Amino acid sequence: MERSRVYFTTFKASYSENLLQKLHRLMRQAGFEKIDFKEKYAAIKIHFGEYGNLAFLRPNYAKVVADYVKELGGKPFLTDCNTLYVGSRKNALDHLETAFVNGFSPYQTGCHVIIGDGLKGTDETIVPIDGEYVKEAKIGHAIMDADIFISLTHFKGHEMAGFGGTLKNIGMGSGSRAGKMEQHCDGKPGVNPKKCVGCGTCLKICAHGAPLIENGMATIDQNKCVGCGRCLAVCPKDAIAANFSDSVAVLNYKMAEYSYAVCKDRPCFHVSLICDVSPNCDCHAENDIPIIPDVGMLASFDPVALDQACADLCNKMPVIDGSVLDEHRRKAGGRGHGDHFHMTHPDTEWESCLEHAEKIGLGSREYELVEI
Repeated sequence: MERSRVYFTTFKASYSENLLQKLHRLMRQAGFEKIDFKEKYAAIKIHFGEYGNLAFLRPNYAKVVADYVKELGGKPFLTDCNTLYVGSRKNALDHLETAFVNGFSPYQTGCHVIIGDGLKGTDETIVPIDGEYVKEAKIGHAIMDADIFISLTHFKGHEMAGFGGTLKNIGMGSGSRAGKMEQHCDGKPGVNPKKCVGCGTCLKICAHGAPLIENGMATIDQNKCVGCGRCLAVCPKDAIAANFSDSVAVLNYKMAEYSYAVCKDRPCFHVSLICDVSPNCDCHAENDIPIIPDVGMLASFDPVALDQACADLCNKMPVIDGSVLDEHRRKAGGRGHGDHFHMTHPDTEWESCLEHAEKIGLGSREYELVEI
């Protein structure tokens, strides 16, 4: 496959050009204006950050992208889908509140926020792809309803996928609740008996009779469950959660196929910022110190090449003293193996996601880095 171009610039600024202006220039040189935005809806997929987390991207960067879309005649909106886990973004009302608290209001970013999969995470579009692992992807309806898709990603570590890059932002982030469950565990939730009070709320919301109340406690019949995720959203005690049972590789394969479902058949553009590289996802209600110094901003039409370039740049960086990565390296006798993300989370690997994404035609791992 032909090498893709990935455009890169550092976070160094000058008196004549600040970082926001530099991001605009990066996008322009990467070919952003080749997309016809005139009177078209543009979904800007971003992570708003869990409440309590401070490592997420500043809303100022989102405003640059939104303003650029409007400058070219488009209609931008920021979007993300509700979470599978319990937290401050598990329904659209809490999700919007968290987004606004973290600075992603229309007044700060210059565009509106739309939660892609609706109030309870069930507003989805079924996208047939007939993949090896996913036959029909369940994507947030508002995301699929857009004419143009733009990803704006905070590149960081991740406790399951190795790192949280562009493909994770697109694939997992754009999945509805049922879509997230399919990627993680084929849509089969379970009940924590220590939290369940047997109130029956899950039974009332389920259209398939999967929850059972026996001896004052709920269980879920896995044969009846279809993985819609409604029970997770309505449980007043947060006693229902997904069972993260798939291997890391299968999770990565599914994320790649979900990313393909989101991106196929429409114009797409991708931006990734390597800053505040926390060891864990922005879904955490906290963030640790970065594992490496800030690297820079990257943009490309190819999400696979973009993730590969980000990983390569990160792995060339020194380790920050006192970080989780530094602690793990010290435990290994000071011996690293060239992969900062695998060293940070030894039970993970990230290459299978990129390998599979390349295999299904989403992009190329071979790239040319164009520095501006």
